[in-house]
Amino acid sequence: QAQLVESGGGLVQAGGSLRLSCAASGGTFSRYTLGWFRQAPGKEREFVACVSWSGGIISYADALKGRFTISRDNAKSTVYLQMNSLKPEDTAVYYCAASKTYSTNWYAYDYWGQGTQVTVSS
Repeated sequence: QAQLVESGGGLVQAGGSLRLSCAASGGTFSRYTLGWFRQAPGKEREFVACVSWSGGIISYADALKGRFTISRDNAKSTVYLQMNSLKPEDTAVYYCAASKTYSTNWYAYDYWGQGTQVTVSS
């Protein structure tokens, strides 16, 4: 059964860093674009970053450029989100998702992980 599993979330103080991981199992997502999205309480789901497995093309939300970095390992089985200089407004549930096409729009993503909570304290 193909699935995406996020890990690495937790509680961190403002200014700190976290690295999220998303492992794709089953081999189904080897040629998929993988993206990170987040949703804070009372807010809409928003795009964070995405990377194409096949082409290595990367996109970031404009407001997050310079603080967040998306990457994948050589095995092409795991995608990461390095988050630096975290702010309280970064607090959200972070989701990994897979799309057959390269897109920054969450509507294009058909497969989703369960999410991992990131809480940034002030």
